[in-house]
Amino acid sequence: MAEEVRYHMLRPAQVVARRKECPIVYIPIGTIEWHGIHNPLGADTLQAEGLAILCAQRGGGLVFPPLYYGESRIEALVEVTSNDSHLIAEEMELPQENFSPERQPFTATEQAINYHKLLLHILAEAESLGFKVGVIVAGHYPLVDHARAAALQFNKREYSKRHGMLAWAFVDYLLVRDKYDCAGDHAGGWETSHLMALHPETVDIGLLPPKGEKIVCAGGKLAPQDSTAEFGKEILEAAAEVAINEARHRLEHRHMYQRHGDSLREGLWKNNT
Repeated sequence: MAEEVRYHMLRPAQVVARRKECPIVYIPIGTIEWHGIHNPLGADTLQAEGLAILCAQRGGGLVFPPLYYGESRIEALVEVTSNDSHLIAEEMELPQENFSPERQPFTATEQAINYHKLLLHILAEAESLGFKVGVIVAGHYPLVDHARAAALQFNKREYSKRHGMLAWAFVDYLLVRDKYDCAGDHAGGWETSHLMALHPETVDIGLLPPKGEKIVCAGGKLAPQDSTAEFGKEILEAAAEVAINEARHRLEHRHMYQRHGDSLREGLWKNNT
């Protein structure tokens, strides 16, 4: 049985023991979004959580509860921005106007600012709980920019900079795109393989049409019909290896990330291997 690393599933003494051994916390963030007829609607967050758990199990540290909510429901959401948005609404048996800006209580800018504040709040909570490195793992690709912005601002706090926690943020495909030419997609072979490795009971490839036929808002360089759990496991492990190296290097060489503009630098660990 795999070791439990989820913060909210452990007793205080268990958390303290793991934190003392490795004071890194992974914070998975995602959304609720259409990911084809064959994948679960929580796909992005499930992937982020699965990768975060793998990082903590392989490299030490703990994993915070995943964040499904709070991101913009106006921008960078396929139910709104996709050319297939009307088809998604039909599949979900919902009026398309449900996803219109007029149905939202906040503007796009207000939603972005609210989410930014939420991420800062979560990072501050992690810092207060004794962690020295906080890593936001973005499952929904657009959120990595929000996460990086929050990490940068958090790292500029005088207390965090001098005494507290160092924040970093990443999304899986950017760590391994030099190794895989199909890295990153939306419900295509990349993401679907992730889900088949992590939560095979949630994926039904049999619902997909033959290759070459249209799939509602899903696809990528690797067709979803070619997804496998084996490939999902391989690419999750590849991303976890890089993420662990990044996180542990920040823990062990904090001074290298404290100058202006340096806190989100990546790849410095390669010079020490």
